[in-house]
Amino acid sequence: MTAPFQSSVIQPGAIQPVIVGAGPAGVRAAERLVAAGLRPLMIDEAARGGGQIYRQPPDGGFTRSKAALYGFEAAKADALHRTLDGLRDRVDHRPRTLVWNCEESALDLLCDGRTETVPFTHLILATGATDRVLPFPGWTLPGVFTLGGSQVALKFQGCTVGKRVAFLGTGPLLYLVAYQYLKAGVEVAGVFDTTPLPVQARALSGMLRDPVTLAKGLWYVGWLRAHGVPIHNGARPVRVEGDGRVSALVWRDAGQAGGREMRVDCDAVAYGLGLRSETQLADLAGCRFRFDAMDRAWLPERDAAGRSSVAGVYVAGDGGGVAGADAAELAGERAALALLEDAGLPFDAGRATALDRRLSRVAAFRRALSAAFPFPADWADSIADDTMICRCEGVAAGTLRAVAVNSQAREINRAKALTRLGMGRCQGRMCAAAATELLARALGTGPDGVGRLRAQPPIKPLPVSATPRFEAAAS
Repeated sequence: MTAPFQSSVIQPGAIQPVIVGAGPAGVRAAERLVAAGLRPLMIDEAARGGGQIYRQPPDGGFTRSKAALYGFEAAKADALHRTLDGLRDRVDHRPRTLVWNCEESALDLLCDGRTETVPFTHLILATGATDRVLPFPGWTLPGVFTLGGSQVALKFQGCTVGKRVAFLGTGPLLYLVAYQYLKAGVEVAGVFDTTPLPVQARALSGMLRDPVTLAKGLWYVGWLRAHGVPIHNGARPVRVEGDGRVSALVWRDAGQAGGREMRVDCDAVAYGLGLRSETQLADLAGCRFRFDAMDRAWLPERDAAGRSSVAGVYVAGDGGGVAGADAAELAGERAALALLEDAGLPFDAGRATALDRRLSRVAAFRRALSAAFPFPADWADSIADDTMICRCEGVAAGTLRAVAVNSQAREINRAKALTRLGMGRCQGRMCAAAATELLARALGTGPDGVGRLRAQPPIKPLPVSATPRFEAAAS
């Protein structure tokens, strides 16, 4: 086994801030802490900072410009990247590093196959979000990707997931990724939005709170239509067809009597039903959670400044509730100001108040956006019993329904114990949302009625060659 790195040591009275995540929230938090004279440790899984939204391609051999990669947001992406570059000598930036556990005011890290334990006095969790998906027949076929995964392929790997791609789901990301793929020269077979058009129309007045963002969204839709891309609202997937690889998407429209079943040829499907917060580290840190009806998820409790229920632990950006990159930048800076205040260091109270006001306006727009792209709660009812829910452990929808009815598994962790749901490589990151929705529908309750899947270390897979702290302690 490879020996672990030497652990850091907190000096008496010293402040050791750690930031997890080098996206919009993490970078702005680091910028504010550096301005106050601190040297934070910033840990990120990516090789280069920027987060998912402003993900940077690897060094060398990548020819697409930032304008091509980020569209309207190119200037914001460039500003964030430049900020991080300017902080390089004043921040301990750990790229390509996984934080796989948090306990006893310390983080367990993995980098290049070796583990390290890093203590902290203050911790800002800027862990971001990932795709939220529900299964349907054929979703495990090669060629079916999440919207976020499709975007990573384009931004980071310089490739596309197919030559003729169908985009399915709901939320602003659906139209953005379809636009980016069409701009990259891919044939877009269609955009299949699960939200009916009248629902989106009713939400327009609320989205006028942020006319610039609304205008961008409408421009993406208009641009796609102008370039011949069919956009279908109120769509539902029936199945993905293919013999070893995607060949078509079969879908149903929003017509009467369940709509008409139709088929569109494609060699890939990119889909997602909005985003969900990455909350595992907040859970392991001991933060209290509350159910957020808008996100249909359990989120770490936090005040307006980002303080969690655990002293010295702050949650910023999409990791505490999905609100987008602009809000994440504001929240990251606000969490850093709260940290400075709590540590007894000088902080800009006027700036904190201004950020509070701006974040309050963002929250109002977020509510309108949620109304425009609601989660299709009825989808879970149509999932056939033989459809795979947990790919890691091979748990089908019928198995989960059976334990709900026959074994009285009225809570998601009980269902996990009976079926092994969420015990695989992804630790429930991909299947928990779907399992929660399906279990809730089987029991006739809402997703808040079945609890939340508790996080377990390691939150992501570790190589066998690593020497985790809990193994060392056991020996």
